[in-house]
Amino acid sequence: MDKTLATSVFESLSSGIRLDVFRLLVRKGPEGMVAGEIATQLALPPTNLSFHFKALVQARLLTVEQEGRYQRYRANMPLMLDLIAYLTEECCSGHPEQCAGMRAASTCPDAVLPPIPTIPAKAAQ
Repeated sequence: MDKTLATSVFESLSSGIRLDVFRLLVRKGPEGMVAGEIATQLALPPTNLSFHFKALVQARLLTVEQEGRYQRYRANMPLMLDLIAYLTEECCSGHPEQCAGMRAASTCPDAVLPPIPTIPAKAAQ
């Protein structure tokens, strides 16, 4: 991922509605949802969502597939994971084990955090 794409993703998610749409689709996983279901779930008028869908698709956060009269939207999970990696790849100057103490201050469950590499006993001496 490059800085331009990361910026585009963040700009797209700066809308509360778009953030809600993306998070809903992340919860739904590969199944995704059709536009009307999303509107119903988020209690939004379907006509207002088309603008937000377009922005999310342009930022590559969503994929869309035509299913007859409906459009099914899915979160682009690989892009989301790439963004997380982009944000954290240089954690503590490439030594994420130095950030271990910060994990305790985070509300994020350990299960979703990347593992902290262990320092081999020989290298620690």
